[in-house]
Amino acid sequence: MMFKALILQAQHNLSDARMEFMIRDRLTWLRFLGLSLGDRTPDENTIRHFRNRLTETGTLKRVMKAFDWRLQKKGYTPMSGQIVDASLVPAPKQWNTEGEREAIKTGKNAKAIWPNEPNKAAQKDTDARWTLKVGGKVRHRENGTPLPMIALPVFGYKSHISIDRHFGFIREMAVTSASAADGRLLRHVVSTDNTGSEVWADSAYRSKRNEKWLSDRMLTSRIHRRKPMGKPMTKATARANAAKSSIRAHVEHVFAHQKNRFGLFIRTIGLARAEAKLTLCNLAYNFNRLIFHERRESMG
Repeated sequence: MMFKALILQAQHNLSDARMEFMIRDRLTWLRFLGLSLGDRTPDENTIRHFRNRLTETGTLKRVMKAFDWRLQKKGYTPMSGQIVDASLVPAPKQWNTEGEREAIKTGKNAKAIWPNEPNKAAQKDTDARWTLKVGGKVRHRENGTPLPMIALPVFGYKSHISIDRHFGFIREMAVTSASAADGRLLRHVVSTDNTGSEVWADSAYRSKRNEKWLSDRMLTSRIHRRKPMGKPMTKATARANAAKSSIRAHVEHVFAHQKNRFGLFIRTIGLARAEAKLTLCNLAYNFNRLIFHERRESMG
């Protein structure tokens, strides 16, 4: 019952207090949790303690693996290769002095930085980091030259995932601070269970080290090639990247679903709890994906 509540909470991105209210307010949620009108419902403290307990014992990671095993038993074997990507997940911004920021960068925890202010230390996230998000549609001047890209500062974490190309389930995941480089997490999210050898990813993952790592494991790299420094990209490279993009774009649909449907946002403090939040979110997505496939199969 409590695990069902956590999945509902992840799908609607609710705080613990709001989750307590929604369970009491909606009859459909009560029925889903197996409760009746006269039954006692979990309060926000119960929900928080249960999630924290799952986090501390590493149970959520095992549940993720167990569900993937069940998917394979049902015939949803990872096949046709895999697609890797990462997405920034914002968290509440932290306002610190220059000295406090330097202490955080050196790896000190909140208790060491604010030893005489335990209440303040309990509300400080020393694991999340700032980074710049450069993106959006490339716009051009009248003479055809591209306009500078806009860089937006983001504070929070980064969700790294790998999906199988055929069914679109999240097979592997990792969570880091927002400032972590995407390419360094490639080996942590590439699955060894996929029957296909191809790995798709954007140019942030291209490096000699990653190419060698994939080659050593008999995996075929479909990672985008980068534009040469100070030179235009050749037409052949542009066409090859465009062909890869048509396949790689499927992983963007996962992040779009989580952010638009789930309203993904990190409310907790610390990397461990952020990882628990994103694990639940990835599980919720896989549940939705399974429902999609089962409905499509039942409709013939």
